[in-house]
Amino acid sequence: MRTEQAPLAPPAPTSTSAPVSAPAVAVAVASRWVLDRINGLFTFLTERPVSLYATAVLRIGYGLLYLVFLLREFPHRDKIWGPGSPWTPALARQLFDQTGWLSVLTLSDSRVYFELCYATAVVTAALFLLGWRTRAVSVVFAVVVASFHARAIFMTDGGDNLILLMAVYLVLTACGRRWSLDARRAGLRTAKKATPSTGTADRPASGLLPHLHYARRKLATAVHNCGVLVIGAQVCFLYGSAGLYKVQGGTWGNGTALHYVLNLDLFRPWPALSLLADEHAVLIAIAGYLTVLLQVAFPFVLFGRLKYPVLAMLFGMHLGIAVLMGLPLFSGAMIIADAVFLPDRFYRAVPRLARRALLRTGLWRPEHPRGAGSASVPSQARPAAGGPLGAPPASATAPASASAVVRDQ
Repeated sequence: MRTEQAPLAPPAPTSTSAPVSAPAVAVAVASRWVLDRINGLFTFLTERPVSLYATAVLRIGYGLLYLVFLLREFPHRDKIWGPGSPWTPALARQLFDQTGWLSVLTLSDSRVYFELCYATAVVTAALFLLGWRTRAVSVVFAVVVASFHARAIFMTDGGDNLILLMAVYLVLTACGRRWSLDARRAGLRTAKKATPSTGTADRPASGLLPHLHYARRKLATAVHNCGVLVIGAQVCFLYGSAGLYKVQGGTWGNGTALHYVLNLDLFRPWPALSLLADEHAVLIAIAGYLTVLLQVAFPFVLFGRLKYPVLAMLFGMHLGIAVLMGLPLFSGAMIIADAVFLPDRFYRAVPRLARRALLRTGLWRPEHPRGAGSASVPSQARPAAGGPLGAPPASATAPASASAVVRDQ
């Protein structure tokens, strides 16, 4: 009996060793928490694409902005990017050998080739704006923007740099899922497939092809979400670095920076308007301090409701830059970039709020469907099966069709 009871003795110390294993339990709980966070981040990146409406706004905004830019510079295209530019294609190629830039405009010195490239750029910007074959067109749009940017690198500014970055980032996103010709075509295709009840959707997903489609969808979602995060981080770095750079200057510290800006002839499209604004020294100083505060605090207010008034004030600031300093391309690029921080529920609510405002002002009235009655001809009652003659009339909506099916059965 002693030899049989000897192996049973070791389990007794387990109760006394529980306090010793507390660090191990804490490590296990911490590792479990880390694994849950990693799993949640992976699920966030791969399960559902975020900010589809925001990326659609960026696509429409930058496509429209660049299209207007190309049409605006159409009379001066040869002097800026063409063979007749003072910065000739040969000089551009010599610079590319040092900087590593590339441009399709320097592949030939022919004027016909340049005109063909310019027409292609205009068409590409229009198709990108409309969202036609967005996956392929977004790549062509990025190549177009990079080529024109590199061809006249000494004539670019911060707005051109931001448009180039956003054109590259939008290649990663699914910016054609909303408010595009692609979305309309996908909706029509889905409606057409949903009409016949063939039962193909109930087939089990077996074989290699369904798994490849599943992996492709997961990868596209992850790349889209990462692209949106990169766009947001780029805008945050832009605002934060600009604010910190202003803090280092003495003119921004004493509130006189905007006074000197308003008196620069290079940035005064309307001198009378600039002088009128410069007369209010106190307001100019307040605007300067507020500009620095908004730019420095911008990355820290993105996760609360405070971002909405901050975005509104930044919108007003960029409008002032466009009007007073004559930089509409830069201001437009910044305003469009700020749209990435507005949630999709905001963009879904905008049409509804617009309809309510139009209804209140009387500028728009919804059309009533035919057959439902009008002010001149009242609707005629139809006797229902088994009901009185004065029963309510059957309408053309889904409940009426359902009742008709019940009566036929």
